[in-house]
Amino acid sequence: MKSNRLGQSDLIVPEICLGTMTFGEQNDQNQAFEQLAYALDHDLHFWDTAEMYPVPPKPETQGSTETIIGNWIAQNGQRDKLILATKIAGPQQGGRHIRDGHTKFIQSEIESALDSSLKRLQTDYVDLYQLHWPQRSTNFFGSLGYTNQHAALTQDVTPLEETLTALSNEVKKGRIRHIGLSNETPWGTMKFLHLAEQLGLEKVVSVQNPYSLLNRTYEVGMAEIAQYEHVGLLAYSPLAFGFLTGKYRHGARPADGRITLFSRFSRYSNPQSEWATEQYALLAEKHGLSLTQLALAFIKQQFFVDSTIIGATTMDQLKENIDAFQIDLTEEILTEINAIHQQQPNPAP
Repeated sequence: MKSNRLGQSDLIVPEICLGTMTFGEQNDQNQAFEQLAYALDHDLHFWDTAEMYPVPPKPETQGSTETIIGNWIAQNGQRDKLILATKIAGPQQGGRHIRDGHTKFIQSEIESALDSSLKRLQTDYVDLYQLHWPQRSTNFFGSLGYTNQHAALTQDVTPLEETLTALSNEVKKGRIRHIGLSNETPWGTMKFLHLAEQLGLEKVVSVQNPYSLLNRTYEVGMAEIAQYEHVGLLAYSPLAFGFLTGKYRHGARPADGRITLFSRFSRYSNPQSEWATEQYALLAEKHGLSLTQLALAFIKQQFFVDSTIIGATTMDQLKENIDAFQIDLTEEILTEINAIHQQQPNPAP
Protein backbone atom coordinates (compact mmCIF):
# COMPACT_ATOMS: atom_id res chain seq x y z
CA MET A 1 0.00 0.00 0.00
CA LYS A 2 1.21 3.48 -0.86
CA SER A 3 2.19 5.68 2.09
CA ASN A 4 2.48 9.44 2.56
CA ARG A 5 4.08 11.70 5.11
CA LEU A 6 1.36 13.30 7.21
CA GLY A 7 1.93 17.00 6.74
CA GLN A 8 5.38 17.92 8.04
CA SER A 9 5.27 15.33 10.82
CA ASP A 10 7.40 12.22 11.21
CA LEU A 11 4.31 10.04 10.70
CA ILE A 12 4.32 7.96 7.54
CA VAL A 13 0.70 6.95 7.05
CA PRO A 14 -0.90 4.53 4.58
CA GLU A 15 -3.09 6.16 1.95
CA ILE A 16 -6.06 4.52 3.68
CA CYS A 17 -7.09 5.27 7.25
CA LEU A 18 -9.64 3.01 8.95
CA GLY A 19 -12.60 4.97 10.25
CA THR A 20 -14.29 3.39 13.24
CA MET A 21 -17.39 5.44 14.05
CA THR A 22 -19.70 2.44 13.57
CA PHE A 23 -17.97 0.43 16.32
CA GLY A 24 -20.35 0.16 19.25
CA GLU A 25 -23.48 0.97 17.21
CA GLN A 26 -23.74 -0.76 13.82
CA ASN A 27 -20.80 -3.06 14.61
CA ASP A 28 -20.41 -4.98 17.85
CA GLN A 29 -17.00 -5.73 19.34
CA ASN A 30 -16.53 -9.06 17.55
CA GLN A 31 -17.29 -7.48 14.18
CA ALA A 32 -15.01 -4.57 14.97
CA PHE A 33 -12.19 -6.94 15.95
CA GLU A 34 -12.56 -8.71 12.60
CA GLN A 35 -12.24 -5.40 10.76
CA LEU A 36 -9.22 -4.31 12.80
CA ALA A 37 -7.42 -7.61 12.23
CA TYR A 38 -8.12 -7.56 8.48
CA ALA A 39 -7.01 -3.95 8.23
CA LEU A 40 -3.72 -4.65 9.98
CA ASP A 41 -3.12 -7.72 7.81
CA HIS A 42 -3.36 -5.40 4.79
CA ASP A 43 -0.97 -2.80 6.22
CA LEU A 44 -3.82 -0.48 7.11
CA HIS A 45 -2.36 0.48 10.48
CA PHE A 46 -3.73 4.04 10.70
CA TRP A 47 -6.97 4.07 12.75
CA ASP A 48 -9.15 7.09 13.46
CA THR A 49 -11.67 7.41 16.28
CA ALA A 50 -13.13 10.07 18.62
CA GLU A 51 -14.36 10.47 22.15
CA MET A 52 -17.83 11.18 20.71
CA TYR A 53 -18.10 7.89 18.78
CA PRO A 54 -20.03 5.85 17.86
CA VAL A 55 -22.30 7.81 15.53
CA PRO A 56 -25.07 8.77 15.91
CA PRO A 57 -23.92 10.13 19.29
CA LYS A 58 -25.93 8.94 22.28
CA PRO A 59 -25.24 9.12 26.03
CA GLU A 60 -25.49 5.36 26.46
CA THR A 61 -22.87 4.55 23.80
CA GLN A 62 -20.48 7.53 24.02
CA GLY A 63 -16.87 6.35 24.21
CA SER A 64 -17.68 2.80 23.13
CA THR A 65 -15.62 3.02 19.96
CA GLU A 66 -12.44 3.95 21.81
CA THR A 67 -13.19 1.22 24.36
CA ILE A 68 -13.46 -1.42 21.64
CA ILE A 69 -10.16 -0.33 20.09
CA GLY A 70 -8.55 -0.36 23.52
CA ASN A 71 -9.84 -3.86 24.15
CA TRP A 72 -8.34 -4.99 20.85
CA ILE A 73 -4.96 -3.51 21.79
CA ALA A 74 -5.10 -5.12 25.23
CA GLN A 75 -5.84 -8.49 23.66
CA ASN A 76 -3.50 -8.31 20.67
CA GLY A 77 -0.75 -5.87 21.60
CA GLN A 78 1.07 -4.43 18.57
CA ARG A 79 0.58 -0.84 19.76
CA ASP A 80 3.95 0.04 18.23
CA LYS A 81 2.64 -0.97 14.79
CA LEU A 82 -0.37 1.36 15.00
CA ILE A 83 -0.91 5.03 14.27
CA LEU A 84 -3.83 6.00 16.49
CA ALA A 85 -5.80 9.18 15.94
CA THR A 86 -8.63 10.42 18.11
CA LYS A 87 -10.57 13.64 18.56
CA ILE A 88 -11.82 15.87 21.35
CA ALA A 89 -15.43 16.99 20.98
CA GLY A 90 -16.35 20.65 20.85
CA PRO A 91 -19.52 22.25 22.21
CA GLN A 92 -22.47 19.94 21.52
CA GLN A 93 -25.28 21.12 19.31
CA GLY A 94 -27.73 18.89 21.15
CA GLY A 95 -27.41 17.64 24.72
CA ARG A 96 -24.56 17.73 27.21
CA HIS A 97 -23.69 14.05 27.60
CA ILE A 98 -20.01 14.37 26.68
CA ARG A 99 -18.11 15.33 29.85
CA ASP A 100 -21.33 16.86 31.23
CA GLY A 101 -21.08 19.62 28.65
CA HIS A 102 -17.59 20.71 29.68
CA THR A 103 -16.36 20.85 26.09
CA LYS A 104 -14.47 24.08 25.76
CA PHE A 105 -10.98 23.86 24.34
CA ILE A 106 -9.29 25.04 27.53
CA GLN A 107 -6.40 23.30 29.27
CA SER A 108 -8.40 21.61 32.04
CA GLU A 109 -10.99 20.19 29.65
CA ILE A 110 -8.39 19.09 27.10
CA GLU A 111 -6.57 17.29 29.90
CA SER A 112 -9.80 15.65 31.06
CA ALA A 113 -10.83 14.55 27.58
CA LEU A 114 -7.38 13.14 26.83
CA ASP A 115 -7.26 11.33 30.17
CA SER A 116 -10.50 9.54 29.33
CA SER A 117 -9.52 8.73 25.75
CA LEU A 118 -6.17 7.25 26.81
CA LYS A 119 -7.90 5.16 29.46
CA ARG A 120 -10.46 3.81 27.00
CA LEU A 121 -7.80 3.19 24.33
CA GLN A 122 -5.57 1.47 26.92
CA THR A 123 -2.49 3.34 25.80
CA ASP A 124 -0.37 6.14 27.22
CA TYR A 125 -0.20 8.26 24.07
CA VAL A 126 -1.99 8.96 20.79
CA ASP A 127 -0.18 9.69 17.57
CA LEU A 128 -2.61 12.35 16.39
CA TYR A 129 -5.02 14.37 18.56
CA GLN A 130 -7.58 16.46 16.70
CA LEU A 131 -10.14 19.14 17.56
CA HIS A 132 -13.28 17.43 16.25
CA TRP A 133 -14.92 20.71 15.22
CA PRO A 134 -14.29 24.39 15.99
CA GLN A 135 -15.53 25.78 19.28
CA ARG A 136 -16.63 28.93 17.45
CA SER A 137 -19.73 29.07 15.25
CA THR A 138 -18.68 28.74 11.61
CA ASN A 139 -19.08 26.55 8.55
CA PHE A 140 -19.00 22.82 9.32
CA PHE A 141 -21.32 19.79 9.29
CA GLY A 142 -23.10 20.95 6.15
CA SER A 143 -23.24 24.67 6.91
CA LEU A 144 -22.12 26.83 4.01
CA GLY A 145 -22.01 30.63 4.12
CA TYR A 146 -20.74 32.79 6.98
CA THR A 147 -23.52 35.05 8.23
CA ASN A 148 -24.26 37.64 10.91
CA GLN A 149 -25.75 34.81 12.95
CA HIS A 150 -22.37 33.04 13.02
CA ALA A 151 -20.67 36.25 14.08
CA ALA A 152 -23.21 36.83 16.85
CA LEU A 153 -22.41 33.45 18.38
CA THR A 154 -18.67 34.08 18.80
CA GLN A 155 -18.89 35.26 22.41
CA ASP A 156 -17.22 33.26 25.16
CA VAL A 157 -15.04 31.33 22.69
CA THR A 158 -11.67 30.15 23.96
CA PRO A 159 -8.83 32.07 22.25
CA LEU A 160 -7.04 29.84 19.76
CA GLU A 161 -3.66 30.61 21.35
CA GLU A 162 -4.94 29.20 24.66
CA THR A 163 -6.10 26.02 22.95
CA LEU A 164 -2.86 25.63 21.01
CA THR A 165 -0.82 26.18 24.17
CA ALA A 166 -2.77 23.47 26.01
CA LEU A 167 -2.29 21.01 23.13
CA SER A 168 1.40 21.85 22.91
CA ASN A 169 1.76 21.13 26.63
CA GLU A 170 0.35 17.65 26.07
CA VAL A 171 2.89 17.09 23.30
CA LYS A 172 5.65 18.05 25.75
CA LYS A 173 4.26 15.53 28.24
CA GLY A 174 4.46 12.82 25.58
CA ARG A 175 0.75 12.06 25.65
CA ILE A 176 0.26 13.42 22.11
CA ARG A 177 2.73 13.08 19.27
CA HIS A 178 1.06 15.48 16.83
CA ILE A 179 -2.00 17.70 16.68
CA GLY A 180 -4.59 18.16 13.96
CA LEU A 181 -7.83 19.94 13.16
CA SER A 182 -11.16 18.69 11.86
CA ASN A 183 -14.11 20.38 10.15
CA GLU A 184 -11.95 23.50 10.02
CA THR A 185 -12.02 26.49 7.70
CA PRO A 186 -9.18 28.25 5.83
CA TRP A 187 -9.20 31.11 8.35
CA GLY A 188 -9.03 28.76 11.34
CA THR A 189 -6.28 26.65 9.82
CA MET A 190 -4.11 29.63 8.92
CA LYS A 191 -4.70 31.21 12.34
CA PHE A 192 -3.44 28.07 14.09
CA LEU A 193 -0.40 27.98 11.80
CA HIS A 194 0.37 31.66 12.40
CA LEU A 195 0.10 31.26 16.17
CA ALA A 196 2.40 28.25 16.14
CA GLU A 197 5.06 30.23 14.33
CA GLN A 198 4.54 33.38 16.36
CA LEU A 199 4.53 31.70 19.79
CA GLY A 200 6.85 28.77 19.15
CA LEU A 201 4.06 26.21 19.67
CA GLU A 202 3.18 22.94 17.96
CA LYS A 203 2.17 23.17 14.31
CA VAL A 204 -0.97 21.37 13.18
CA VAL A 205 -0.02 18.64 10.72
CA SER A 206 -3.41 17.69 9.29
CA VAL A 207 -7.03 18.64 8.80
CA GLN A 208 -9.79 16.04 8.76
CA ASN A 209 -12.54 17.47 6.57
CA PRO A 210 -15.21 15.99 4.30
CA TYR A 211 -14.14 15.43 0.71
CA SER A 212 -15.91 13.46 -1.99
CA LEU A 213 -17.34 13.73 -5.48
CA LEU A 214 -20.37 15.38 -3.87
CA ASN A 215 -18.37 17.80 -1.75
CA ARG A 216 -15.22 19.29 -3.23
CA THR A 217 -15.33 22.51 -1.20
CA TYR A 218 -11.90 21.62 0.23
CA GLU A 219 -10.44 22.59 -3.14
CA VAL A 220 -11.49 26.20 -2.51
CA GLY A 221 -8.98 27.68 -0.08
CA MET A 222 -7.90 24.60 1.87
CA ALA A 223 -6.05 22.88 -0.98
CA GLU A 224 -3.82 25.92 -1.40
CA ILE A 225 -2.97 25.75 2.31
CA ALA A 226 -1.99 22.11 1.84
CA GLN A 227 0.27 23.10 -1.02
CA TYR A 228 2.13 25.95 0.67
CA GLU A 229 1.84 25.14 4.38
CA HIS A 230 2.13 21.33 4.10
CA VAL A 231 -0.96 20.50 6.12
CA GLY A 232 -2.36 17.24 4.79
CA LEU A 233 -6.00 16.34 4.34
CA LEU A 234 -7.52 13.30 6.01
CA ALA A 235 -10.57 12.99 3.78
CA TYR A 236 -13.67 11.78 5.58
CA SER A 237 -17.04 10.70 4.14
CA PRO A 238 -15.39 9.81 0.80
CA LEU A 239 -18.46 7.73 -0.10
CA ALA A 240 -20.97 10.31 1.18
CA PHE A 241 -22.55 8.06 3.81
CA GLY A 242 -22.91 5.32 1.22
CA PHE A 243 -24.55 7.39 -1.52
CA LEU A 244 -21.43 7.00 -3.66
CA THR A 245 -21.64 3.20 -3.46
CA GLY A 246 -24.83 3.37 -5.50
CA LYS A 247 -26.95 1.52 -2.95
CA TYR A 248 -29.38 4.44 -2.60
CA ARG A 249 -29.87 4.96 -6.36
CA HIS A 250 -33.41 5.50 -7.64
CA GLY A 251 -34.72 6.05 -4.12
CA ALA A 252 -33.64 2.66 -2.76
CA ARG A 253 -33.36 2.44 1.01
CA PRO A 254 -31.80 -0.91 2.03
CA ALA A 255 -32.83 -1.96 5.52
CA ASP A 256 -29.27 -1.96 6.86
CA GLY A 257 -28.24 1.33 5.24
CA ARG A 258 -27.16 4.16 7.53
CA ILE A 259 -29.56 6.60 5.86
CA THR A 260 -32.41 4.14 6.40
CA LEU A 261 -31.51 3.45 10.02
CA PHE A 262 -30.78 7.03 11.02
CA SER A 263 -33.00 9.57 9.27
CA ARG A 264 -31.06 12.44 10.85
CA PHE A 265 -28.31 11.93 8.26
CA SER A 266 -29.86 13.96 5.45
CA ARG A 267 -26.72 15.77 4.31
CA TYR A 268 -26.45 13.84 1.05
CA SER A 269 -30.11 13.05 0.31
CA ASN A 270 -31.19 16.06 -1.70
CA PRO A 271 -32.24 16.24 -5.37
CA GLN A 272 -28.97 17.82 -6.45
CA SER A 273 -26.89 15.08 -4.81
CA GLU A 274 -29.11 12.36 -6.27
CA TRP A 275 -28.72 13.81 -9.77
CA ALA A 276 -24.94 14.09 -9.45
CA THR A 277 -24.66 10.60 -7.96
CA GLU A 278 -26.55 9.16 -10.91
CA GLN A 279 -24.25 10.91 -13.38
CA TYR A 280 -21.15 9.58 -11.60
CA ALA A 281 -22.69 6.08 -11.50
CA LEU A 282 -23.31 6.14 -15.24
CA LEU A 283 -19.77 7.39 -15.83
CA ALA A 284 -18.36 4.54 -13.74
CA GLU A 285 -20.42 1.98 -15.66
CA LYS A 286 -19.23 3.45 -18.95
CA HIS A 287 -15.63 2.73 -17.96
CA GLY A 288 -16.20 -0.68 -16.37
CA LEU A 289 -15.86 0.54 -12.79
CA SER A 290 -18.10 0.43 -9.76
CA LEU A 291 -19.24 3.75 -8.36
CA THR A 292 -17.26 2.96 -5.19
CA GLN A 293 -14.09 2.48 -7.23
CA LEU A 294 -14.62 5.74 -9.12
CA ALA A 295 -15.28 7.72 -5.93
CA LEU A 296 -12.32 6.42 -3.92
CA ALA A 297 -9.82 6.42 -6.78
CA PHE A 298 -10.67 10.06 -7.50
CA ILE A 299 -9.83 11.10 -3.95
CA LYS A 300 -6.54 9.23 -3.65
CA GLN A 301 -5.22 10.98 -6.80
CA GLN A 302 -5.53 14.48 -5.31
CA PHE A 303 -2.15 15.89 -4.28
CA PHE A 304 -3.46 17.39 -1.03
CA VAL A 305 -4.90 14.13 0.33
CA ASP A 306 -2.51 12.37 2.71
CA SER A 307 -4.96 9.61 3.64
CA THR A 308 -8.59 8.72 2.94
CA ILE A 309 -10.73 7.58 5.85
CA ILE A 310 -12.88 4.61 4.94
CA GLY A 311 -15.52 3.06 7.17
CA ALA A 312 -17.54 -0.11 6.70
CA THR A 313 -20.23 -2.07 8.47
CA THR A 314 -19.49 -5.37 6.68
CA MET A 315 -16.31 -7.17 5.73
CA ASP A 316 -17.37 -7.18 2.07
CA GLN A 317 -17.59 -3.38 2.14
CA LEU A 318 -14.21 -3.10 3.82
CA LYS A 319 -12.56 -5.37 1.25
CA GLU A 320 -14.15 -3.52 -1.69
CA ASN A 321 -13.04 -0.17 -0.30
CA ILE A 322 -9.44 -1.28 0.20
CA ASP A 323 -9.28 -2.90 -3.24
CA ALA A 324 -10.51 0.31 -4.89
CA PHE A 325 -7.20 1.99 -4.08
CA GLN A 326 -5.46 -0.21 -6.64
CA ILE A 327 -7.20 1.74 -9.41
CA ASP A 328 -5.81 4.82 -11.14
CA LEU A 329 -8.22 6.96 -13.12
CA THR A 330 -7.21 8.09 -16.60
CA GLU A 331 -7.13 11.72 -17.67
CA GLU A 332 -10.21 11.01 -19.79
CA ILE A 333 -12.18 9.87 -16.74
CA LEU A 334 -10.97 12.80 -14.65
CA THR A 335 -12.06 15.20 -17.39
CA GLU A 336 -15.51 13.62 -17.45
CA ILE A 337 -15.74 13.83 -13.65
CA ASN A 338 -14.95 17.54 -13.80
CA ALA A 339 -17.61 18.06 -16.48
CA ILE A 340 -20.25 16.64 -14.12
CA HIS A 341 -18.84 18.71 -11.27
CA GLN A 342 -19.20 21.89 -13.31
CA GLN A 343 -22.87 21.14 -13.94
CA GLN A 344 -23.59 20.42 -10.26
CA PRO A 345 -20.74 21.56 -8.01
CA ASN A 346 -20.74 20.55 -4.35
CA PRO A 347 -24.37 19.47 -3.92
CA ALA A 348 -23.65 18.19 -0.40
CA PRO A 349 -21.28 20.59 1.40
